[in-house]
Amino acid sequence: MLVAVPAPVAQDVERDLCATAEGRACRVLRVESAPEPLPEGLLVLWDHGGPLEAVKARCQWVHARRLPTRSWLVVLTTRDGAEAEALNEAGADECVAPPGTLWGARLVALRRRSADGDALALRRTRDIFQGALDAVPEPLFIKDREHRYVAVNSAFCRLMGQSVDTLRGNVSIACIPAHEAELSWRQDERAFTTGQTVEDEGGLTDVKGHSREVLTQRAAYTLPTGERFLVGLVRDVTERTRLETQRRLAERMTSVGMLAAGVAHEINNPLSYVTSNLAYLWERVAQPVVPVEQLDELRQVVAEALEGAGRVRSIVRDLRTFSRAEEESHGPVDVQRAVDGALKLMRDELLHRSRLTCEVEPVAAVLGNEGRLGQVVMHLLLNALQAFGERPAEENLLRLRVRPGREGHVLIEVEDNGQGMPGEVRQRIFDPFFTTRSPRGGTGLGLSICLTLVHAMGGHIEVASEQGQGSLFRVELPALNAQAEASKPVVLAVPAEGSAQAARATRNLRRLLLIDDEPAVGSAVSRLLRNLYDVHVIQDAREALKRLSHGERFDAILCDLMMPGMSGMDFLVELERLAPELAPRTGLMTGGVNPQAREFVGRRAKELLEKPFERDQLCTFVETLMQ
Repeated sequence: MLVAVPAPVAQDVERDLCATAEGRACRVLRVESAPEPLPEGLLVLWDHGGPLEAVKARCQWVHARRLPTRSWLVVLTTRDGAEAEALNEAGADECVAPPGTLWGARLVALRRRSADGDALALRRTRDIFQGALDAVPEPLFIKDREHRYVAVNSAFCRLMGQSVDTLRGNVSIACIPAHEAELSWRQDERAFTTGQTVEDEGGLTDVKGHSREVLTQRAAYTLPTGERFLVGLVRDVTERTRLETQRRLAERMTSVGMLAAGVAHEINNPLSYVTSNLAYLWERVAQPVVPVEQLDELRQVVAEALEGAGRVRSIVRDLRTFSRAEEESHGPVDVQRAVDGALKLMRDELLHRSRLTCEVEPVAAVLGNEGRLGQVVMHLLLNALQAFGERPAEENLLRLRVRPGREGHVLIEVEDNGQGMPGEVRQRIFDPFFTTRSPRGGTGLGLSICLTLVHAMGGHIEVASEQGQGSLFRVELPALNAQAEASKPVVLAVPAEGSAQAARATRNLRRLLLIDDEPAVGSAVSRLLRNLYDVHVIQDAREALKRLSHGERFDAILCDLMMPGMSGMDFLVELERLAPELAPRTGLMTGGVNPQAREFVGRRAKELLEKPFERDQLCTFVETLMQ
């Protein structure tokens, strides 16, 4: 661009430019005054020879509006010495006597300056971008459309346990286990194809094998060039998940504690006639001869004792299901059984404080956790009881209904005629720690946990309530279709006692080693199985290992899980070393198990046999081991 350059001089400049390879591709503009914005390239000002300050002002004006890395300002002037230096200070790159020479060389220098300036600007932009990423405290990554990492921050590198150079350019499957990479790829694709923010929670395993629970948010974006990228923000929620599990379990145990008196009543009632009948039976069988006419009565005594023991076992099972900490266990849930379990635990409380009506229709199974669903029902019932206040029990109406909902759903409804709720309370009842009770009346977590558990099972919960008119809580859960339900376990045919006795006389029985530190358990199990197997009972797992090491052989082993000295877990570990062929035919039984032991059983042994058990259940379990 030639600014107010006299025509003869301008022609000389253009001729010199066109004579060079660089200049042939140039377009020359002749203008009287510099336009805005200023173009890139050579900028040539003409010095008319007037006052120096006027020329400096023109240089300063042009310099302030040009891009220095993409332009070269030349002043055609006869000034030299201090005046030329003044023009350089005002912004001129060169002061040249007209008409000037070497214009092609100046274009080459300008191109080099532009390239250097672009590289510098690019490095600066990259440093600013990486610095901004690293300033984000949470792990962050950016992927291209081929799912390759193109940028990560330092927090993400720490999470993955790998460097930036290792991650950049790689896909997820090169950095994490295949199943996690597959899930990550699907979520990436979902964000790319829908254009919506995608959020998912799952496990993330680093190169050292350390696993964390993370929440990842993904969003896709498009550059003006049409290139598509995806940005992901990762939050480590391992500790939050652990605390949430503890909070749920604590709230669940608090609920059980509130019902302790009722549960004790439910256990003590059948236990009283179980012990009485057993005492009576002991007296009768202690006689040298039992009269024939007393046999029917003794059979009735035994039947009542068995019925009472079954009631106690059912209550203990419901308590254990309700208080179990394995929150991640999901599968088909029998809604009626979960509801019945909650009702059994609360039976005494419900009978003494309300008139309860139950309407339970046949419904499909739902996907979830039986303990969680029981906890939801229990919290809703407790909430209803608290809504009655101090009114007499005969005035308190409570209705529990289970029925099919809209297509493919199951409804659980809990309705009361209690105090009801005003609108401002109804809007907050599912907020954590919100309660209208006294400080001793509750933690304010019950309904909040109900909401969380119902959402975890894919359902929703709603409430209809008016002050003074009671409340209706409605839980809707998606039902499992026939294909999603777990297949029924195959029940092995167990020979009847008579046929077993006949078989005993004609063949050798298979040998079963029973290990339990409780002699009474060993004796009881031995009596139940003696017509089917050759049962050998030992109270010490170490003694059992000693006999095995001396060459004694068994077809299967049934071992108690929790024993003093050497536990069932320790026994199985040693057995895998001593007799590995026998380990797969070793089953564990227990009356209670902690999460660590349950995890061990899941990895190292067959299904766990939980005490107390019935004869058919025991026989089926042992027969499975024998096979």
